[in-house]
Amino acid sequence: MKYLFILGRNVELSLAEIFSYFEKVGNEIKDYEIKKNAVLLDLEKPISKIINNFGGVISIGEVLCEGNKKELISCLDKKELYFGEKNKFNYCLWDFADNSVEEISRYLKKRFRSEKLKAVQKTLTGRIELQSGKKVQNIVSNLINKEFFLFGDEKLYFGKVTEKCDYEKLEQRDMTRPVRRESLSISPRLAKIIINLSQVKKNGKLLDSFCGVGVILQEALLQEIEVIGIDKDKKAINGARENLEYQNFSKEKYKLINWDSSTAKISEVNVLVTEPDLGETLKKIPTKEKAKKMLKDYENLMIKILGNLSNLVLGKIVFTAPFIRIGKKRLGCDMDRVLEKTDLKLSTIKNIKFPIPEFRGNQIVGREIFVLE
Repeated sequence: MKYLFILGRNVELSLAEIFSYFEKVGNEIKDYEIKKNAVLLDLEKPISKIINNFGGVISIGEVLCEGNKKELISCLDKKELYFGEKNKFNYCLWDFADNSVEEISRYLKKRFRSEKLKAVQKTLTGRIELQSGKKVQNIVSNLINKEFFLFGDEKLYFGKVTEKCDYEKLEQRDMTRPVRRESLSISPRLAKIIINLSQVKKNGKLLDSFCGVGVILQEALLQEIEVIGIDKDKKAINGARENLEYQNFSKEKYKLINWDSSTAKISEVNVLVTEPDLGETLKKIPTKEKAKKMLKDYENLMIKILGNLSNLVLGKIVFTAPFIRIGKKRLGCDMDRVLEKTDLKLSTIKNIKFPIPEFRGNQIVGREIFVLE
């Protein structure tokens, strides 16, 4: 079964999330192809209604036809493309094929006219800036009723979008929490991604050693994963408790500990997923010396935390680290030093190696995403 995944702004991170997820659920990716911010997957088993499991996926589509242009059109002639009740609708065509999209676009217009449908193709006028700085197509209009896609070069794949991320629901979940720490909290989107990178399974147990007000805990609980949250800030723990109670999660599924993670004692867990203290909030670009000090302080913190907790983690350890802008470049932490002190190693997923950078262009303190095992 072939599916198209349209990815978010950080393509490499989204790919790592997708590969980790399908490895976790035991659905083999037999082959894949990447173009722009999309990946075509040939999966061993069919999928349905899984978009909410991802943080770095915009949409998922199902391939209907494949082949060269002639074969593709011949196949489409035998397929139903519109099942709506109204004969008037708007649609768009995601272009991941470049040289063939105009011909397929003309085919769709002719096809819908022949079926007496008042169909109007809308242009993808929106743009999304990728982590690389390149801008690619994106939807901004709410007036589009149907989405199709074209992917490939010599061999083409045509399909329809079947699932879309509900960003409004994600934002509402974030904004309506009783306790928020805007400058300190990780986003629900990124929380989902790093949980997937850990490959923790349903009914597994996740530890967040810097849980703050519980964003990662909440996203894990929504996936039916048990959680333990540790934070030395009592106010943060109280906020996490209030947030989890607000969501009506069973108190048997989570445990909150007001303690320092460098000395905390817990039982074994399947994974550790956390956003540690990334250092002080900077309003201007720091000197190289100050950035190095911040990174060294972070390294020392993680050596203590991992030294205390890593032996209790049965699976992967996923965390963010500061990636600090100095002039036109960025500095990251010396992970070799951390690995040497903790006897851990960097993980890989298919051809993707960690760390993966995650930052906006003007952001002073960005992130690097690490996965250890």
